Amino acid sequence: MERTERRYLNAESEDEMVVCGYRPCWWRMGLVGLGTLCSGGLLLLFLYWVPRWSVKCTCRPVSLREASVLLLQTTDEFRTCYRVRVHSMEAPGHDPLAAPHPGDWKEPACSPATPVIQRAEYEKDLLTKTPDPGGVQIRYVDHQEVRYVWSPQRQEFRRLTALDQGVPCSDIHGRHATGLLARHQEHRKLFYGENQIDVKVPSIPHLLVKEVLNPFHVFQTFSVILWSCNEYYQYATAIVIMSLLSICISLYFIRKQYTLLHDMVAAHNVVRVKVYRGNGVSEEIFSTDLVPGDVVLIPIGGMLMPCDAVLVTGTCVVNESLLTGESVPVMKTSLPGRGVGAAPEEIYSVEAHKRHTLFCGTAVVQTRYYSSEPVKAVVVRTGFYTSKGQLVCSILFPKAADFKLYRDAYRFLLGLVAVAAVGMVYSIVHSCQIGEDVGTIIVKTLDIITITVPPALPAAMTAGIIYAQQRLRKQRIYSINPQRINMCGQLNLVCFDKTGTLTEDGLDVSGFLRVQEGRFLSLERDVSTQSLVQSSFIAAMATCHSLTNIDGKLSGDPLDCKMFEATGWVLEEPTAEETALHDQIMPTVVHPLRPAASATPSCGDADMELQELMNSYEIGIVSQFPFSSALQRMSVVTSNLGQRRLVAFMKGAPETVAGLCKKETVPEDFSPVLEKFTRQGLRVIALACRKLEAKITWHKVQTINRSVIEANMEFLGLIMMQNKLKPRSIPVIRELQSAHIRTVMVTGDNMLTALSVARECGMIPPHGKVVVTEAVPPRDGQVATISWQYGDDTAGFVAHDTKDIQIKVEDDTSKDGLLDTCYHFAMSGKTFHVITEHFPDLLPKLLLCGTVYARMAPDQKTQLVEEFQKVDYYVGMCGDGANDCGALRRAHAGISLSELEASVASPFTSKTPDVSCVPVLIREGRTALVTSFCVFKFMAMYSLIQYLSVLLLYSIEGNLGDSQFLFIDLAIIMSVMFTMSLNPSWRELVPRRPLTSLISVPVLLSMVLQTLLTLAFQLTAFLLVKEQPWYESGVPTSNVCRVNWSGELTDVGFPTHNITGEDEEEDLITNYENTTIFFVSCCQYLAVAFAFSKGKPFRQPVYRNYLFMSCILFFYGFFGLIMMYPTDVVDDFFELVCVPFDWRMKMLLLIVANLVLCILVENFICDYDIRWPRWPCTPSPSEGPATDVATQVDVDPAGRHGAGEEWGGPARPPKDQYKLLARELPLDPDWPLPPWTGRHS
Repeated sequence: MERTERRYLNAESEDEMVVCGYRPCWWRMGLVGLGTLCSGGLLLLFLYWVPRWSVKCTCRPVSLREASVLLLQTTDEFRTCYRVRVHSMEAPGHDPLAAPHPGDWKEPACSPATPVIQRAEYEKDLLTKTPDPGGVQIRYVDHQEVRYVWSPQRQEFRRLTALDQGVPCSDIHGRHATGLLARHQEHRKLFYGENQIDVKVPSIPHLLVKEVLNPFHVFQTFSVILWSCNEYYQYATAIVIMSLLSICISLYFIRKQYTLLHDMVAAHNVVRVKVYRGNGVSEEIFSTDLVPGDVVLIPIGGMLMPCDAVLVTGTCVVNESLLTGESVPVMKTSLPGRGVGAAPEEIYSVEAHKRHTLFCGTAVVQTRYYSSEPVKAVVVRTGFYTSKGQLVCSILFPKAADFKLYRDAYRFLLGLVAVAAVGMVYSIVHSCQIGEDVGTIIVKTLDIITITVPPALPAAMTAGIIYAQQRLRKQRIYSINPQRINMCGQLNLVCFDKTGTLTEDGLDVSGFLRVQEGRFLSLERDVSTQSLVQSSFIAAMATCHSLTNIDGKLSGDPLDCKMFEATGWVLEEPTAEETALHDQIMPTVVHPLRPAASATPSCGDADMELQELMNSYEIGIVSQFPFSSALQRMSVVTSNLGQRRLVAFMKGAPETVAGLCKKETVPEDFSPVLEKFTRQGLRVIALACRKLEAKITWHKVQTINRSVIEANMEFLGLIMMQNKLKPRSIPVIRELQSAHIRTVMVTGDNMLTALSVARECGMIPPHGKVVVTEAVPPRDGQVATISWQYGDDTAGFVAHDTKDIQIKVEDDTSKDGLLDTCYHFAMSGKTFHVITEHFPDLLPKLLLCGTVYARMAPDQKTQLVEEFQKVDYYVGMCGDGANDCGALRRAHAGISLSELEASVASPFTSKTPDVSCVPVLIREGRTALVTSFCVFKFMAMYSLIQYLSVLLLYSIEGNLGDSQFLFIDLAIIMSVMFTMSLNPSWRELVPRRPLTSLISVPVLLSMVLQTLLTLAFQLTAFLLVKEQPWYESGVPTSNVCRVNWSGELTDVGFPTHNITGEDEEEDLITNYENTTIFFVSCCQYLAVAFAFSKGKPFRQPVYRNYLFMSCILFFYGFFGLIMMYPTDVVDDFFELVCVPFDWRMKMLLLIVANLVLCILVENFICDYDIRWPRWPCTPSPSEGPATDVATQVDVDPAGRHGAGEEWGGPARPPKDQYKLLARELPLDPDWPLPPWTGRHS
């Protein structure tokens, strides 16, 4: 047998897949067809549900080169399989980015001839190099809107790429900026398709077929057919109506989601754009015809971008709210890559050069351009390959989330099927013993399956999530993925961004320190004093920004706005008409505020001279190098009015700016001064300047590399800006910590500023010690090293002594009962990168104790969330959406505080701009999770109760009646099922989490004991009724309603049972056993529902759920009424028989006893609620200290120390990696190392 060839798609990436090749096999397909006929189509359904077996049963394995069908399997823990077909097309060449063969394409007359573009080395052999003059066959597959093309050289399918990977910046400025000929554009369109994010709204028939073929609905169809064969027409009709209603509602919401997503992306799908064809020729085309390499001309008034494109000339002001969540306009400048200081080897990257890239779906608000050369951008990605397209794909094809509840639910259902199998065997044996016909035996046996597996289970499980979603909306929290609400109930670690999340968005200038002759001057407060007007320091504040005027309002980054407003200067931008009069970009001009002439009082000669100087002092911003999170700085090149040489100004992180300045200009006390202000929680910005050489002219600076400008600067000083905490930050952090939920700060700000804010908001307690970790990458032939030191609140990072740092991972307390000092690790983004690369063994230990992560780039935030998840934390991420989109998507629960379109990147969005949404979401998540457990247990018990009732009645050749089934399933179960989910959340977070697994001791013990109780009471009632003196089997032939306690007849006026004797089938239902079992079992549904409806610590008490309590009381009252005071109408409808008063009293006692025992068993044997308040004070060794825990190990769900320990046996090791590590860490002799020491990789 030929072995399947296995290769990888997207190797070593998060969407890595194993790919195997197959070809259809006719004899296998014939066998599958025969099996489908013999199984009535069930085999085909099974293969539809399991793509892996569908491929293996109909195809034979071949090499990928010969394959016509591919089997894709993800390499994550879910191992999801997809079946895709290999397509082929004819093209004039293999290479999408090279010119087609001139013999196959006619060159348009209007297009000027251009040289044939040859393939470059950077294209990584995606396709073959030599085009076939006669045309070639291109093999490809499309999967989740991504195309993979066959590479004959590598003998594998490779993802189709464009100009976004491996292209030197110099090539984009060179051959790619000259414009595409029409024939080149048509050639590329064959590969890349139309440029549109086409979210197809599925047709209703398509959705209907897909929904109906769901395994659950197939099972319902089977159940309805079976019930119809058993003449349960009313119940079957009711289930059909419910199923149709459920399908219609599901189709409505699915189609609505597709429609909303389609409308969101349709705005830029089809617009008219002007493209450059070379030699001054331009053409207006539809945006759907754009391909990578097209040169788009950006109009003066801006446009909505239909693709990802990189600017090659001019500048743009862009609103990127879709991607960043901020409506603050962003300045985009042309891509560096030619001219002075260009680095030809620099490779273009969308992420690294995002300040030069216009992203699909963003709005270009303004453009700045040359009169002879308009703003041009080269298309680098189109369609679903764009940033917006990838965002839409993440919504259309979300990554599967691992959650124990859903996995355990399937296992639990398999357990119910096993129980049903036992009942089926019993039914078959008993039916054979009494000589029933084969058809009856089959129907009765299969009926047990439909009873044991509840058909309403999915609707019941969804109800709690829907109610939680509605409650979240009332709190102004919105979700695009409601299934993640349950995950929120398990969060035990929450990462917070700092600026805009924990602290206010706005910044106030607190003061500034200027540098003169390499020394700091005294602290100054007033920036706008006239004596500082012409200082380089004020000039840097007034020019080094990316602000712009939009509709007469100053717009830009809040920090830039505050800094500029503090100077009191004015910003003026040229109009389009003014720009058109010049051969170069007219600069933005800033100057001091000029008072009106009428308002100027008479003054002396000196004042007049100063006034004239202010009126003539202007600075033009010639070029900008926008702020980069990776570089942590920005710079501008300016020209002073009346001066020929240009001046560059730079601002950014103090450490970064100081490193780019001449050493003699940086004060010797730079570090302690910086530390002094950052420890006060101030945000510190450094300024620098440099007078450029005369050879760097106005024109050269437009294309110069920023590294040439940002070197040999002169240090100007520091600006201190105050960033206040939001009012709700401290209470929320305190609430989370009291609930033993870790709080971690992940910020791009300075380390000491982050530490100061962490102390202020309570993440680091007053008695907590900070351990700063620093790692240095390999350099100069030396290996990477890591070191750490700790400090106190006042003296900075000073070494105390060389004793080992005692990291507390157990609840060790001193003799006087006070908790020892705890430690909190802090590290920068650079250190985090070095540790992940060179010290992977240390990373889990540092994560266990880490509290502050500063200077983290956006991708590092995402990586940090992933590393926390690897050690089994349930991670929440709360950010303002600016640089947190990746982390928000990756976390189990990402909460965006942005109200803009970036919320689609996050599962949850809060319209309340503070972190108060976090505990609300966790509380509702816990409520939804507990509700899901309650509902699942109730639905399982409902099936088991009915299962036992039917088996008992089968033993006497009886069964429940159609009207009885209908009343139980529709009236009782539906009412209870949908109202028991209405309990609102408890008002506060408690130091424990709900259970996550249905396959756990408390749940299984509860189910087993409740099942035994159910069986005991049903069996007791079933046997006792047979012992009564008035009992007779089958349909009663006499009226026993008037039998008293002594067995004598009395005339009490009760109605008599109407005995017809028409049909032997009546004997199956109308009998004493049926009546007894019906009353007892119906009250058992209510008893277990009430017992399972838990209140605190996660939900409000059950008596606060008024609808649920009304249902319980109503049905108990109803059954008590019809049982104690029977009437002909009710008895005939339910097919009951009237029983003596004394038996009614005995049934009432059984019902009451059953209710009491259900509650006692659930609350005093199975559950821990009566003990939950005291467990937070006595955590187990695997749980960590109760307060201010350095390792932040949360309390185990339900307060368990370990299953073995709880039930009297030895404690089992915890399953979560971070808890296991917390146990092992104190036993590690090499951890931690003494302070001020290092370690080599």
